[in-house]
This record gives sequence, C-alpha cells and structure tokens, in this order.
Amino acid sequence: MTQDILRMTAVQLLEGYRDRSLSPVDVAGAMLDQIERVDGKTNGFCLVDRETTLTLARESEQRYAQNQTQGLLDGVPVGVKDVFLTPMWPTRKGSKTVDPDSTLHKSAPATAALARHGYVPIGKTTTPELGWKAVTDNPTDGVTNNPWNPDKTAGGASGGSGVAVALGMCPLALGTDAGGSIRIPSSFCGVVGLKPSFGEVPHWPASPFGTLAHSGPMTWTVEDCALMMNVIAEFDHRDTYAIPRRHIDYTANLGRGIHGLKIAYSPNLGYIDVDPEVEKAVANSVEVFRELGAEVVRVDPGFSDPLPAFGHLFYGGVANAMRHLGSRKREKMDPQLVGVADKASRLTMLDYMGAVNECTALRERMAHFHQKYDLLLTPTLPITAFKTGREVPEDWPHTRWPTWTPFTYPFNMTGQPALTVPCGFDSTGLPIGLQLVGARFNDALVLQTGHAYQQANDLTDHRPSLMS
Repeated sequence: MTQDILRMTAVQLLEGYRDRSLSPVDVAGAMLDQIERVDGKTNGFCLVDRETTLTLARESEQRYAQNQTQGLLDGVPVGVKDVFLTPMWPTRKGSKTVDPDSTLHKSAPATAALARHGYVPIGKTTTPELGWKAVTDNPTDGVTNNPWNPDKTAGGASGGSGVAVALGMCPLALGTDAGGSIRIPSSFCGVVGLKPSFGEVPHWPASPFGTLAHSGPMTWTVEDCALMMNVIAEFDHRDTYAIPRRHIDYTANLGRGIHGLKIAYSPNLGYIDVDPEVEKAVANSVEVFRELGAEVVRVDPGFSDPLPAFGHLFYGGVANAMRHLGSRKREKMDPQLVGVADKASRLTMLDYMGAVNECTALRERMAHFHQKYDLLLTPTLPITAFKTGREVPEDWPHTRWPTWTPFTYPFNMTGQPALTVPCGFDSTGLPIGLQLVGARFNDALVLQTGHAYQQANDLTDHRPSLMS
C-alpha cells in the first residue's frame, strides 16, 4: 500500500480522502518515511520536521471526518523550495549569510495560499545559494543528485523539488524560475514543471532578479500542475507586479484536446546545438501532436541568442541580491557566486539598459509570433543530466550554466508561460523533456496542450528505480 501511495497524484489522493479509503496522516507518514529511506542518496530536502507535518496532517484528517474540508488541496503533501517563506520553518536560501530566525512567522504568497487550501507541508527542498545557478548545491546543505542516477545532477535551481516529486516524496512542489530553474530540474528529473506568465503567480518579497523571476508548480502530471495553479495564482496584495486576478480554472479545459491548434516546432531556435538523442525524442513527440489534431509547422521564432543581455539582467540580479553583504559574509558564500556578483557589479547603467531594450524587443517579437502560432514547441534542454557537483558538463567549452540552458532563459525575458513535460529517455535512462511556450497569460492553453500530450504519450508509470 505504501508504494501505491507514493505513486499517487494529488488528484488521486484527494479522491481517496473523500471516500475515506486514504488518510492524510497515513499519506504524510508514508512520504516522510520515503524521505528518510531514499533522500540520503539525492539530498532533495534540507529541512524535514516530522512532528509539524504530522500535526497538520492530523488536522486535515479531522476536517475530513467532520465534513469541513478546507479548499482544493486539503491533506495533500507539498514540498516547499527553501526560498519561500514558511511561518513555522526558517528559510535559509542555501546560504550561511541568512539569519534563519528573521524569516520565521512569515508566509510567501504561495505558501499562504496553500495554507488556506489545507496543504500539508512535507519539508523544505534544497536550492543552490540564493537560487543563482542551474544545478543544486550550496555551502549549507551540500549537493543534490539526480533521482534516476545519483551520479548525475538534478539540475537547479529547484533541484530539490524535482527530486522530491520524482521519488514520490510529495506529489506537488514549489519552484522558482529566473532563467529555467523550474524547467531545468523538471526536465532532468522527469517531472512536469510550469513557469507561469510573469505576474500570474504572486511572489513576495520581490525577487532581486526582477521581472525574470517566476514562481510555479512542479508535479508528476499536468493535471496536478493545473490544480496547483488554481491555488497559488490567488490574489496577494503584497506583490505589486501581480496582474489582476482573472479567476481562471486551469483544470476546466484540460480534456478539450488540441484539435486545430497551430504549433510552431523549432528543434534548435535556429542557433542551438542539440544532442541527437534529445532531438530525436522531441521530434517523435511532434508526431503525437499531429495525431492529436494539431497543425505542427517547423519554423524558428526568428531571434538570435539573447545570452549577453540575459547575463546582464540575471547576474545584475545576483549582484543586487548581495549588495548589502560585506566581506565577512561573502567569505562564507559559494566562491563562484561571489565571483559573478563582483563581475556584474561593474556593469554600467547603459549596459543594463541595453539589456532591458533587448528584452523589450524580444517580447515584441514573440507577441507578433503568437499572432500566427498558438504555441511554440522546443526541447526543454539540449542535453540530458551530466555529472553531479559541476556547474557545466565535463569538457564543456564554457564556464557558466546559461550556456547549456539556451531554450529556457529567453522566455524569462519575455515573461511567457513555458511548460516542460517528459517525452522520453536517452540511451542511459535519463529523462528528456519537451517545452511548450504560449503567448503571455495563455497559461491555460499551455496546460491544456501539455495534458493532451501526456495523456497520449503517458510515461507516468515509469519511475526511477531508486523509488522502489
């Protein structure tokens, strides 16, 4: 029964709670036991507090017994990336420079919304220091490894959340994404991850990465992703960038299919070298979309690599996050993080504003592109997971992580919704993801399309061997 519980989606757990075939306490206990059993090999969690989790699970169980359930996720365990404020647990962001006591008794908009809907927080998931890179390791918690092969990286910066979902330690998890940090670990770990449109999911305190930064769900199925969006997209006045609430039910149209949609398929955006196994898996997925009734046209969106502009914006954000830290605190930090912050601090105002101009031009180009195409389909990443404990693959010609994530960061610059869904495995058994990008604020269509694909090419029964 325990293995059955670990493989259940949030939707399935909720059905079990309602018909009394499942208990929130038993489910939370099984997932806590799973963390204890397997997470020594992956390091997905940096904080687990069994007593608090089980107390909240018992409260949920009592609500079910009294027919007074609370919201959409009552009793469902959720992993919380350790950048989101939780009132009962400290938020350290993987850094020795953060005073953990100063973060207590506060909630982020996402965790506040989840609490209103009765969630059971299962623990805090590991992040690189201040969420600065696309692999997950930090001076406080160590290295997070891939659930399919612990010798490989889980990706980042939401690597702990990707591990947690893949290994059945929770069906839902929170991530953040300023350059791919939801989609990268989701692809490497074989789970679903959505970077919503900028402003769709409230976030507070404001990110030092500005409009690059998004909060979103990481799940095993697109259906669960849509359900979680119904919760975390709720209004929160503290985020002054958030758009007015549109009261969208992201689950409402999941079953409508995609017949008649016009999808642009770009295997390399016109300038990216892609691993042949990745290219083949994504190309095979194109045929699935066609069989589902979509018109798929091979075409590139027509922009050149915006990496230099992204680097100014992102690393400027890193420097911004560290602007008040003196030399003593910096000595406690990841030296590579300190190095990129020092370099970015020497950018001029015109350097930064030039990057903003390029960002604006890219938004305009993609807005025009989506007048003709409903969605853009690409690989999520050009490679599969590489050796753990490294920022870039072995023998890589560059030193920084964005050089191997070229499909993700452009759409942080544009603020568009981007969903990654598993589409296959390479010859060594590592997951491959495809990315669906929609027009701004068309998150529901992105989810609808991802759900149709996942139903037609269902890989959800295939879990890492470490899980069993």
